[in-house]
Amino acid sequence: MLNVMSRLVAVLMMGFALTLGAGCSSVPPPQQTLTESETAALESRVRARWQALIDRDLEAAYEFASPNYRAVFSKSMFIRNFSYSLDWQLTAVEVLAYDADAAVASVAVRVMSKPIKQTSVSAQFGFMPSTVRERWVSIGGEWWHGASG
Repeated sequence: MLNVMSRLVAVLMMGFALTLGAGCSSVPPPQQTLTESETAALESRVRARWQALIDRDLEAAYEFASPNYRAVFSKSMFIRNFSYSLDWQLTAVEVLAYDADAAVASVAVRVMSKPIKQTSVSAQFGFMPSTVRERWVSIGGEWWHGASG
């Protein structure tokens, strides 16, 4: 019985040692955070896309859509998704998470919006804050707005 126990302990110790050794591999784990320059590049793209939306330059906004999106949806289909009924003000962009394996970042875009045509009710509130969560994908070192999903 003692012999069986000592073998079991030896097997467990070897497994533990292998587990520890796996953590000492020379292959670095995938990057799960963006560098400062990568974050700045992403935030710049997000801001530029939103400025195009604010300016109602939907053709320019379409150019930020991922190549896969543009392969399926034409510019005219993209433009039809937008309403001209709101004015927006961009107030903040925050990168929330990054998945290196998928090369996808989750971004919170904070905007203030108000209806263009004021009603007696909407005039009482003015601009209303909201947060839009977006997915951005890195392809070939360039950030592209991903389709919601």
